[in-house]
Amino acid sequence: MDTKAFVEKYLTDRRETDSSKWDQLKEKFGRTDLLPLWIADMEFRTCDAVTNALMARVRHGIYGYSAVPDSYYAALDRWMTIRHNCSVPKEWVRFSTGCVTGIAWAIAAFTDPGDACMILTPVYYPFHNVVTNNKRTLVKVPLQYRDGYASMDYESIEKAIVENHVKLFIQCSPQNPMGRVFTEEELDKVLSICQRHQVLVVSDEIHQDIIIGKNPFVPAATVKNGKYQDILIILNSATKSFNLATLLHSHIIIPNEELRKRYDKFASGMNRTEVSIMGMLATQAAYENGGEWLDGLLAVIRENDAMLRQKLKSDLPKAVVCTLEGTYLVMVDLRAYMPSGGAQSIIQDQCHLAVDYGEWFGEGYEGFIRMNLATDPKLIEEAANRLISVLGKK
Repeated sequence: MDTKAFVEKYLTDRRETDSSKWDQLKEKFGRTDLLPLWIADMEFRTCDAVTNALMARVRHGIYGYSAVPDSYYAALDRWMTIRHNCSVPKEWVRFSTGCVTGIAWAIAAFTDPGDACMILTPVYYPFHNVVTNNKRTLVKVPLQYRDGYASMDYESIEKAIVENHVKLFIQCSPQNPMGRVFTEEELDKVLSICQRHQVLVVSDEIHQDIIIGKNPFVPAATVKNGKYQDILIILNSATKSFNLATLLHSHIIIPNEELRKRYDKFASGMNRTEVSIMGMLATQAAYENGGEWLDGLLAVIRENDAMLRQKLKSDLPKAVVCTLEGTYLVMVDLRAYMPSGGAQSIIQDQCHLAVDYGEWFGEGYEGFIRMNLATDPKLIEEAANRLISVLGKK
């Protein structure tokens, strides 16, 4: 299916459907006349296989306590093996309602109040809050940014670990919002530092399937043939890949048996919910029959990315569209066109765009915006035109 056919078949008007992205503009941004390119979900309905699986359960009409069948674990393992060369045995897998919830549970299970947890900024803003709201000490190490490209500063990472006695590193891979898909060499370097200093690593890999550039996604569990599995808690989900966020279903993957025992002991004391039957069914259907749909989605995202880059390069040449190797969320450096601290008034009140602002993700990113490319190409073209119309005069 070509990109035009994909858009024609799956594009959906989400207005007046209680969509956070479209129907909560007033609550989030104070006005309703904005083109929404912020929160990380899509205007594309999910693949037919998912919808059919959910409709079959609806016709069945019972949503009671349900086991996770072996066929589910087989589908997960097959998807991870084929797509990412990473086998996931059934015994490694636990479940949560979302990856940020999984981070919170990992913090609670493997650290104590006051312990230091490290993140690399800029990063998805709940990473900041989930540490501080759980009464842990937040340690922030900036990524090195230059000309639209972000990389890890290994010397600063190791120094921060040693000086702050870091217990847990929360990694975002692929990286949101900077769009990096870290190479095995990069992951090897940071994981070796953590292993050397006995730091556990929570690797949030929710964007693993949204690979836009040439770098293949490398699961942390596969780095150097599994060299670091004993320090890893891996989080992933089909929610970003197939637009399933509110079905509340994600994986906590723990390769090391002792860490699994520690996690299970923690979990036994929680008021745990059951696995979401609808989330489980949707995920299994997506992993079994959603590959073609996902490939169509990726083609649309790549075309949107290319169009945005071409238009801004032509008409806003001082704008820097950051590297997009993975995720459907691209950062744009507009500092050359905006005064310090003035981004929101210009982007919102003059361009009439609803976006995520760079400073939400970390200090030093004022004048950056994050745009969601998993949408109608016409909306990306319109957003680019609005930026050009307003900023091209400055």
